[in-house]
Amino acid sequence: MSFRRIVFPLDVATAADARVLAARVAPAVGVLKIGLELFVAEGPSVLSLGLEHDRPVFLDLKLHDIPETVERAVASAAAHGVRYLTVHASGGPEMLKRAALRAERESGGRTTILAVTVLTSMSDEDLHATGVSDAAKEQVVRLARLAWDNGVRGFVCSPLEVETLRQALGPDAMLVVPGVRPAGAATGDQKRVATPAATIRAGADLLVIGRPIRDAADPPAAAASIAEEIASALLAAGVSAKEQA
Repeated sequence: MSFRRIVFPLDVATAADARVLAARVAPAVGVLKIGLELFVAEGPSVLSLGLEHDRPVFLDLKLHDIPETVERAVASAAAHGVRYLTVHASGGPEMLKRAALRAERESGGRTTILAVTVLTSMSDEDLHATGVSDAAKEQVVRLARLAWDNGVRGFVCSPLEVETLRQALGPDAMLVVPGVRPAGAATGDQKRVATPAATIRAGADLLVIGRPIRDAADPPAAAASIAEEIASALLAAGVSAKEQA
């Protein structure tokens, strides 16, 4: 079912607002994402929205700290049943290795660490301002290889790097992609974007799509339309409807 490839961010300020939004949209998407704003405001209790709607939770905290601190945070997230958890690939080999090992040990493989490569809000010029001389695509591959070599098998990248990462890492890598916008939608603060169909054709596994669904007049219908676009792209790539289900 193609809708399961849609990750919907609950980017609101309170649990009450998140509960209303989740009730409306969860049946039309595959994963509920909880980010910094909501998690800081409400704490771990908000993670129960996944159980309430029978949807896996993607906890998007982009952890980046000393290895011991990140490892302990990963253990806590796994204990709460989080399905996906982000860390920054730029945190280094030891941090990545300990995060991946701890997630596996605490969850029995149910929690997947996703290494964030280069934020989709960053252009090449933004990256250069931080002291990285290469273009975003090269930096994404460099950081992804670092994470892969240290046991991480899930990655966050923009649509523009999906094909390159799929070729570099092979079919076992899970590629989770924000910055996805239906044709004609506003890009907002995202700088490296593409349509759902193009991103799926490039080799993405999960698409993070927020505002085009949340701000639509009919959010469930908007999600259903995106799911149909994903299904068509998968069929064109040779993935049958039976395999999609």
